[in-house]
Parts: sequence; structure tokens; C-alpha cells
Amino acid sequence: MNYGFVIDNRKCIGCHACTVACKSEHDVAIGVNRTHVKYIEKGVFPDASRSFSVHRCNHCEDAPCTTICPTSALYTRMDGIVDFDNDRCIGCKSCMQACPYDALYIDPNTNTAAKCNYCAHRVDGGYEPACVVICPTEAIISGDLDDAHSNISSFVAMENVVTRKAEKGTNPNLFYVEGDSDMLTPTNAERRDNYLWSEQASGVGHHAPAAAGLERTENQADLLVQMAIESHAQNGTQPDQRAIDKVLEEIKEEEKKATRRVYDSPAKGVLWGWEVPAYIWTKSVATGLLLVLALASWLGAAADTAVEFNGFIAAIVFMLFTGGLLVKDLDRPDRFLYVLLRPNWSSWLVRGGYLISVFGAAITAMLVDNYFDLGLRQLILNISAPIALLTAIYTAFLLAQAKGRDLWGSHLAPVHMLVHALIAGSAAWMFLDPNSPAIITLILKIAILANLTLITLEFVTPHATSDTQRAHHLMISGYYSRHFYLGIIMGNLVPIIMLYTLDTYFMVLVAAGLAAIGIFLTEFVRVRVPQLIPLS
Repeated sequence: MNYGFVIDNRKCIGCHACTVACKSEHDVAIGVNRTHVKYIEKGVFPDASRSFSVHRCNHCEDAPCTTICPTSALYTRMDGIVDFDNDRCIGCKSCMQACPYDALYIDPNTNTAAKCNYCAHRVDGGYEPACVVICPTEAIISGDLDDAHSNISSFVAMENVVTRKAEKGTNPNLFYVEGDSDMLTPTNAERRDNYLWSEQASGVGHHAPAAAGLERTENQADLLVQMAIESHAQNGTQPDQRAIDKVLEEIKEEEKKATRRVYDSPAKGVLWGWEVPAYIWTKSVATGLLLVLALASWLGAAADTAVEFNGFIAAIVFMLFTGGLLVKDLDRPDRFLYVLLRPNWSSWLVRGGYLISVFGAAITAMLVDNYFDLGLRQLILNISAPIALLTAIYTAFLLAQAKGRDLWGSHLAPVHMLVHALIAGSAAWMFLDPNSPAIITLILKIAILANLTLITLEFVTPHATSDTQRAHHLMISGYYSRHFYLGIIMGNLVPIIMLYTLDTYFMVLVAAGLAAIGIFLTEFVRVRVPQLIPLS
């Protein structure tokens, strides 16, 4: 069996009966929906049209939410329904990042993930989902896609059906008859602040604070007219009404071709806030301390037992910060041990949790050898270095599992995180040792130059998808571009110039500190900006 949905857009009247029935059936909280109806309009009166589209979980055959979920709270049943278990969810929001269809939300009552589960309890009892029963025009068809005689199979076989974001490779089991690409492609209809229900695009209820800064556009006509009026006011003249009318006429012609949202789903905002880039940064410092030590040792740098002891203590402290930030970001921090005790091994969140644990053990072993002078330093260091490397870069693979955010799937991301670890680690050693070997400074210089090269490559190479292109555009011209440029200039260009022109310990220390701050700013922008792009 393989259950799925067909939405017949020829019949949908946008009445929201499916949304209401779903809320009633599952007692869905205010401000979130398991199923919702999106409205878009094209043209201007009297040549205008409105379309409706029902959005919900696509019950994908290759569901990315089940892959990334660290505790198997999300799972695919034998009948193809993607269901969830509240009792296992830790509220990490990874599933929400992985879903390309924006189908999941955090229930404000339980702080766990939820979504359309095909009314599995009704299906098990031989009934159809509540939305199918309530739809007054029978625009929603459900059934077994593997049954050639079922109504849904006939629709899929005989009608011209489309799916959302087929390029993601998730094999969704939600099909649309006469699906409008402008309706099904989120970025084709801009978010604006001036339509009747536009407050939903700014977040509703418990999502409102997180939605601050979401990408939205103003009404172009109002904006241009206001700019013209302000410009004339500054010059002490009256605005030229004929010029304004001409601008409005040009805008009106453009509006005829434009696609506009007029009813939206409640925005979820930025799901992973400052804690995630902060944990990536603290992890870079901890793993970088060991990686740089290993490199310096392999290149023949002399060991200083006292300085190394302080370095191991610092690494442990930063790993504790890393763990604390990870737990803080969970909506159910009381369940953080589920990652280790109820693991889903396909999730890089689980693999990363174990890597962090093993890395902590490796650092502890280095500390014990240093304190008791066991003579095993080089052996433990050689074993620990690969563990530090994997711990430094595993987050890149976790982000790549988040298929909803295209920018995070960059093949350069693991190398980027390794370079960041080398920058952070060499900077940390400089703070710990006023007489740090020249090789440490050399590693920092090379790492900063490599970081600049990687950033350049990321922007000059062709973009794989339109969302990646959009994210890069926001990075260099959006609200967070100030952080991005500050990270490049203050965190890379200034330090590299200082390192090559100034050789006093204080100035080298300043350069190292700026470089460390720069990688945090870079990670902050890379984590935050892709979350500003709408998925529905």
C-alpha cells in the first residue's frame, strides 16, 4: 500500500473547510496548521484571476524529515504514511529544515514537531481523512496509489498531474491537477506587507518573534510614489503629478504580469537562531585547538607541556559550551539524551552527538597523558586528529540533510568548516601562548587566505538552484549583508594585512581575535539567510 493525495485545483474554491476539519480532528493549536490554503492573484481589475492551492505534508516516498530526525520521531509506515511520535521528539526542528514543503511545525502546547499524518487513526479504522470527507466540492482525493483500481490511481494515470519541487528527489505522494507553477513555486509570489491577511506572513502567535526579518517586499507603486514625494520635499518643490502618473502606469503594466500572494500560511520564521552558529563557532575553537596542535607537531614544532595543558582545558570548556548551546536550541531540552539513547543512525545529528562524545574522550585522554606524563602524547594525538577533523566538519553534512535550504547543500561546506576550525584553533593557541611557534602564525595566514578563496568560489561558481542564487543575493544585498561584509573585511582582509605587516605580539593577537570573530559572522549569515526564503 502507498497512500497519497490528489488536489483537483479545478474544483477547489478556497473555502478552508479542509483546514478547519483538520484543526478540529487533531485539536491543532492557534497559529499553526497541518493543512492550509494559499491564495494568489494575477493581473489587475477587471482582468484579474485568483487561484487556490491546498498545502500539507506530501508523504514522500523518500522523506528527508525521517532521515534527519535524530530519534525516529518521524517515520514512514508500511502503508506509505509519514507519521510522527510526540513521545520521541526532542524539538530540534531539523525536520522543519529538511522538509522542502514547509509541512511541519512546532506544537506550542507540547513543544514537539507535528504535521498532517493522513489522519492515520481514521485510516486504521477504515475511514478517509477528515479533509477528504469535509471538502464540499470533492477537490481532495485520497487512496492507495499502488491499487490500480482505486480512484486516486485513475486520477494520477489519466489527468495531467504535477508535484511540488520534484527536483528535490523526495518522490512526493501529493499530486495537483492543473497545478499552477506560480502557485506551487514559493518564490514566484513575493511576500508583501500590504494585503488583507499579510500579518500571517509576519508570523502568528508563538511564531511571531521568530519571523522578524523574513524576506518581504513592499508595494512597488506606493514605494516609488513615496520616494518621489520625499525627494521633492527635500528640494523644496512640488512633485510632478504627470511624472508620478507615468510611473504608476508603468507599474500597473508590470502588475498585470505579476503574481501576488493574497492569503498566506502563517510564517514560522527563523527556526535556528543564534545558538546554531554559536555552537558551530565554539566547536570550531575546540576541534581547531587539537587540529592545529597535531599539524604543528607533525611539522616538528616543540611541545610546551604547560601551554598544551591549558589548551586541553580550553578545548574541554568550549566543547561544554557547544553541548550547552545544542541543548538550549531544543524545544524539549529535557529529552536531549534521546539523541544518544534512541538514535536514528541516518541522522547526522546523532552521528555528530557521538562524535562530540568521542572527541571529548580524546581531549580528556590528552589531558590525562599531559598531567601524568604517560609518554603517549604523539600516539593519542595521531588517533585524536581524525576524530577532531570529523567533529569539525560533521555539521556540514547535517546541514546538507536539510533539503529545504539549498544553500546549505554546498559541496564546499565541509572544507569551509575545516578552514574555520584551523582559523579558530590557531587564534586560540596564540591567546594561550605569547611565544607560540611561528608555524601557528603560518597556519592562521594560510587558513585566512583559504577562507577568502572559498568565499570567492562560492559566489563565482554557477548556482545550482534559484533558491541558492536568491540566498547569495540576500547575503550581499539583504539586511544581513552588513554582517557578511563585516565578516569578510574585519575577519579576513584586516587580519591578513596585519599578520603580514605587523609582527608585535599584541597586534598579532588582535589579528587573531578579529579572524575568530569573522568566522562567527560568516557562519551566522550562512545559517540565517537561507531561512528567510519561503518554502510555501
